Amino acid sequence: MIKQLVYLFICSVLVLSSCKTGGSKSGGEFGESDSLANDGALPISKGAMEDLVQNISSPIEMAALIKSLGVPFSQKYLAPTDNLDNYNTSNAKAVNLGVFGADLGYLNMYSKTSSVLSYISAIKTLSDGINVGQFFDFTTLKRLATNNENIDSLMYISIHSFNVMDEYLRKNNRSNLSALMVAGVYIEGLYLMTQVAKEKPNRKLAESIGDQKTIFEQMLLILKNYSKDPYFAELIKNMELLKKEFSEITITIEVGEPKSVEKNGMLTIIQTSKSTVHITDEQLKRIIQQTEILRNSLIK
Repeated sequence: MIKQLVYLFICSVLVLSSCKTGGSKSGGEFGESDSLANDGALPISKGAMEDLVQNISSPIEMAALIKSLGVPFSQKYLAPTDNLDNYNTSNAKAVNLGVFGADLGYLNMYSKTSSVLSYISAIKTLSDGINVGQFFDFTTLKRLATNNENIDSLMYISIHSFNVMDEYLRKNNRSNLSALMVAGVYIEGLYLMTQVAKEKPNRKLAESIGDQKTIFEQMLLILKNYSKDPYFAELIKNMELLKKEFSEITITIEVGEPKSVEKNGMLTIIQTSKSTVHITDEQLKRIIQQTEILRNSLIK
């Protein structure tokens, strides 16, 4: 389950109830829009978003990598949950749903159940704030999150229910919020990785960070679709600074011949191409600095 990437990276952010889908609602139920975010923006196809999602490592995978390196848990890496009143627009609420989702994945990987509930509560508050709280089964989520043996169930509910919520947002002309949630969870995940790399340098972690170059650029292109919105414009400006640092990274691909193997009684084709990330200590240092600036601009 952890290896499935289809919407998994949103995992803990929206652990929504699949049984509380409700009926379709009109766009007016969202209240006044923060801005004309969708005015003049092209609709983003489901396929384009799925391609983006499938290439992003989930918070669980990022946290698993960090934990596998023997790095102890640190609360200081996480975004605070006591400043929710600062997120007074739909855009800020959506992006921080993603931020808290990444943090919740980190907490779950380290079995920090004592801290999990405050993040679940914050996520519910923010989801209510953008009128998707009706999908949120807080009771079930609380029960699963405090029982580490149920992490697969937690992941399953999140995967299934994000599809429902995402479709709801699109039907109500609010796909910009989905894009922001994706950005929030990705940026926070990258922040966690870079903060660990800053304190405990590790070559494998450095290469994983450098490998984010391509997907980062793809995400930036999607966000630019909403650049008429001042919130997006500011986010894009900060992301462009990080893109500049990523542009210095080179990734070489050694093409290999595909191989056929038997798996579970079926013929499966596997690719043997290998990519190598070339990143210097100085390049990594600049990426860490810009990632910190970008992430902190989201949670202020």
